[in-house]
Amino acid sequence: MNPPIAVQLYSVREQLTHNFEGVIRQIAAMGYAGVETAGFPGTTPAAAARLFRDLGLTVCSAHLPLPTRQNEAEVCDTLALLGCSRAVCAWMPADRFGSLKEIRKVCDELNAGAQLAAAHGITLYYHNHWWELHSVDGKPALWHMVDALDPVVHFEIDTYWVRTGGVDPVELLRQLGKRASLLHIKDGPCTEKDAMVAVGDGVMDFPSIFEAAEGNVDWAIVELDRCATDMLEAVAKSHRYLAGLLQGPAA
Repeated sequence: MNPPIAVQLYSVREQLTHNFEGVIRQIAAMGYAGVETAGFPGTTPAAAARLFRDLGLTVCSAHLPLPTRQNEAEVCDTLALLGCSRAVCAWMPADRFGSLKEIRKVCDELNAGAQLAAAHGITLYYHNHWWELHSVDGKPALWHMVDALDPVVHFEIDTYWVRTGGVDPVELLRQLGKRASLLHIKDGPCTEKDAMVAVGDGVMDFPSIFEAAEGNVDWAIVELDRCATDMLEAVAKSHRYLAGLLQGPAA
């Protein structure tokens, strides 16, 4: 079964600040089935949730602070407003992945957050960048995370950053299986700082990625951190490319 397509709203954060409702209406008109939130520039969670419902957009997941005893109620209340049961820890600082000791501390924090989330029916995900793919004691830090994390912690694999970090995303997805049920889809030259492009216009091999992840992915989520072209045009073009690709039997 082909995964539905969402967009991470961080991609259009600047546009949302000026016209949240107008931009979300454009995204719905592009054909996106869902959105992934990352804050609510220019609006509130409650108002955003009403707009998403009115437009038939599913909130597939939300980038939120890691659940702790201090913010548990706020995180869970926000997800409840959005009708969403997937919370994503968007990142941990790169300097926390330089040693096994530090990696284990990160995993301890994620495990604790996941247990708090699970008590509310929420699944916690971790979203990678390129620095988790750098080698620590002979293998990528992300592999150490897989070993140290409770199985209830899932991964939102950013396929672009995986390749940028020097690892084949196809092989990674085959190893992670159903623990990688959210995919971030972006395209470009696969460098750390250069601008991205619409999905399908860069060097990423998405047919192979979706073939490797077949049956395991709940959502394919377009995210362009920055773009060499007009962002809204790139977001629309990305949807057209993915919609065409995911109609094929290999998806």
